[in-house]
Amino acid sequence: MSSQYVPVALKRLVIGRANGICEYCCSQAKYAIDSLVMEHIKPVSQGGQTLSENLALSCQTCNNCKYTKTEAPDPATSLIVPLFHPRRMAWAEHFAWNSDATRMIGLTPTGRATIAQLQTNRDSVVNMRRVLTVMNEHPPDL
Repeated sequence: MSSQYVPVALKRLVIGRANGICEYCCSQAKYAIDSLVMEHIKPVSQGGQTLSENLALSCQTCNNCKYTKTEAPDPATSLIVPLFHPRRMAWAEHFAWNSDATRMIGLTPTGRATIAQLQTNRDSVVNMRRVLTVMNEHPPDL
C-alpha cells in the first residue's frame, strides 16, 4: 500500500507500539505541545509504503522538520548520515538525556543529525520536559 492514508487499525497499532510517545523527541501525546501523527519513515514520495514497518508515531513538529529527509549532516563532522529509523534502530543506542532530562544528547552521528534536523531540543519541548520532570512524568519509559 503506497497511499498516505493510514487505516484506523494500523494507526492503533502504531500508537500502541509507541505507547503514545513521539518516537523521535519523546513528547507524550497526553502532554504534547503538538498533536501526534503517523509518519512515513521512508517517505511515500521516495517509494515508502503505508505498512507497519514504515510508520512511526511523530509529533507534528518532528514530522514537519523531517519532511522527506532520510539523511542529514552530523553537526560534529558535517558528514551526511542516516536519520534515526525507529523500526530499525534502538533509541537508547543513539540518544541519552542530559543530567536534568530536559535535553536529548546525540550519542552517535545519527543521533546528533536527528536532533539537529528534527529540532528535538526546541524551547517548547524543553520547557514541557522541565515541567513534566517536576511532576515525575518525564522521561517516559521507552
